[in-house]
Amino acid sequence: MAEITAALVSELRARTSVGMMDCKKALVECGGDMEKAVDFLREKGLAKAAKKAERSASQGMIFSYIHSNAKLGVLVELNCETDFVARTEEFQSLGHEVAMQIAAANPTYVLPEEVPADIIAHETEVIKAQAREEGKPEKNA
Repeated sequence: MAEITAALVSELRARTSVGMMDCKKALVECGGDMEKAVDFLREKGLAKAAKKAERSASQGMIFSYIHSNAKLGVLVELNCETDFVARTEEFQSLGHEVAMQIAAANPTYVLPEEVPADIIAHETEVIKAQAREEGKPEKNA
């Protein structure tokens, strides 16, 4: 088992934006393996997020961004739970910023059929681990 140093914990925190104590716990749980710790934290985080996913976000707006050279454009739908939130200045600003960030991003894949099978298999394992964390039974084929 690798030694869990403050630098290792700090690196995991930088990669995941998770609290220091949770990062340390993940590294201890995964024997100091950084990649396994990242997956461990994702599984835990996704389990919490799934509980909130049941809430309906049926209000919102569509935001657009057209780059100055007019060769790149983004449309993004951003939803929230109430129309009161959708009309706030903060929500408007967030929508504009998200559209700009999407335009600035360099996505690895654009279409689902472009994603390699090994990436899909890895992500499937993460989601299965999340379901186990939530106590969902394995699907019997």
